[in-house]
Formats: sequence, structure tokens, C-alpha cells
Amino acid sequence: MRFVTAEDIDKFVSPRDLVEALRDGFAQGCEAPLRSHFNMERSNEDDATFLIMPAWQKDGAAGVKIAAVVPGNSARNLPAVSGTYVLLDAVTGQPSAVIDGTKLTTRRTAAASALAADYLARKDATDMVMVGSGAMAPQLIKAHASVRPIKNVTIWNRNADKATKLAAEVAELGFNASGTDDLETACKSADLISCATLSTEPLVRGDWLREGTHVDLVGAFKPTMRETDDAVMAKCRIFVDSFEGASAEGGDVVQAIASGAIAKTDILGDLFGLTRGDVSGRQSDGECTVFKSVGHSLEDFFAAVAVVKAVEK
Repeated sequence: MRFVTAEDIDKFVSPRDLVEALRDGFAQGCEAPLRSHFNMERSNEDDATFLIMPAWQKDGAAGVKIAAVVPGNSARNLPAVSGTYVLLDAVTGQPSAVIDGTKLTTRRTAAASALAADYLARKDATDMVMVGSGAMAPQLIKAHASVRPIKNVTIWNRNADKATKLAAEVAELGFNASGTDDLETACKSADLISCATLSTEPLVRGDWLREGTHVDLVGAFKPTMRETDDAVMAKCRIFVDSFEGASAEGGDVVQAIASGAIAKTDILGDLFGLTRGDVSGRQSDGECTVFKSVGHSLEDFFAAVAVVKAVEK
């Protein structure tokens, strides 16, 4: 049995490699039941979430991710999301690989967002705003830059020092990066806004979006969470990673439907439809688009398969 570390994933698999692995994965499809998640109550901090996410192909391999989302880890200087992925042999069902699930999750989540952006963001998008400075943020920046000519990155976080620190790290990758405490001004000049937070209140507002902006929403994986206000959802053409998951769990979508700002029919497509050519992505440079993801077992599965193949080459 092979053990794949976080370092192995970064060494052998580029951001674009994972984008293409997920493009093929969503086009092919696999058996991927809606994930099971359980609330883990905490006495002195926000509750944590326990996730189990299986997937398999008929007559093919299978895999499962076991993960935990712990908001309180920010104060411990630890990732909010941690986990392990186990890949099973296609014939025997025996474990064939154990993969660092924390790194796999951040990388595949960023790849899914970038895959969506490849259909939804303007081709000439150069200016990106990153809302949040946790473990997801650098992965999202690199992934989006693998599909669009991102040059300028502005980072906002409730803790301004963390935004400034990440900006310095991102600048070393060749981007013109800076931190800001003025999210509104940053958003008003952005081509692409990516949000990866654990917020339960809107951070980005619809009247901040200029024509042609693409909004990528990674946080708010529970109905009680959200990163945008209703005006963002009403203003944008809406796409999701999967209809089933986003309409049940994606807080930005669920709350906008509940308030009457949008209808379920306003969700125009998901990554299955986009990759198979069943739905159209961006139709003009002037329209605003939004992509809401909550995570899908398929993403972990095809990312895990791609990682193991790359490591074994």
C-alpha cells in the first residue's frame, strides 16, 4: 500500500493537472452519494463538522474521505479542514493508497473552482480579490492563475496582519500581491472574487460588482453560512458544483432561495453540465457570474486517482 504525503501531491501534481483531472471526472461521472456530515458540538468554541465522502466507478476503483472541519483551529494555527483519503483497489477492494486528505481537499477544491472559472470568468481576467487567508487561499490563487492570466491579487481578511503576510508569500510566486482592509473598494475593481471563509454573514455585496465580474464561493458549506448577500445571487448567472449538494447545503444559494431573491430554477448549471457541453457558461463579457461549491465526492476520487498515477510515474 502506498502512502502519499502532502509534499508528494505538491511535487508531482500541478494546479492545471488537477483542473484537467476534474474536467475529465465530471464529464465521465461516477457513483458519488451525497456526503454524510455530522455536527460535533464544542463547549468553548464553534461546533466542528465530521464528513464522510465515498465514491466509486462501476468495475473500477473506489475511495472514501474522512474529514473534519474545525473552525477553532484558526486560533491554534492549524488548518480548519483536515482528513485522510483511502483509495481501494479496483479488483480486490483492498486499500491501495492512503493520501493526505488535508492537502488533497484544498487542492481539489481549488481545482474545482478553477475548472468553473475556465467556463465562467472572462478570458482576460487579470485582477483577483481573495477573501480569506487560510489554507485554501494560496491554492485558489494558483489554481485560478492556471486557467486565467491573473497578475494582480488583493487579499482581505478580518485579521489584516494575516492578509498582509499571505500577500508577501503570494508575491514570491510572481504575482503583484497586496493586503487590504477595504474589501468594498477591492471588489469594485476585481475581475474575479474568490471567497474561502467560514463566515455566517455576507462579506461581498451585489452593488460592489462591476460588469463582467466572476464570483467564486468556496466557504458556506452549511445552510446557516454565507459569504455574499442576496443581491450578489440576484445579479449573477448562477452555477454550482452539483445541483443536489449546492441546493441542499450551499448557504448562499439556500438562503437566497428562502428569501425569494432567487428561485431554484435560477441555478443554470453545474460542473457536470458545463464539462459535458449541456449548458453554456459565460455568454458575454458584461455579465456577472457566480459559482457556488460545497464539495463533491467525485472531486476527491478523481483527484486521488490522478495523484497516485502521477506519484507512480
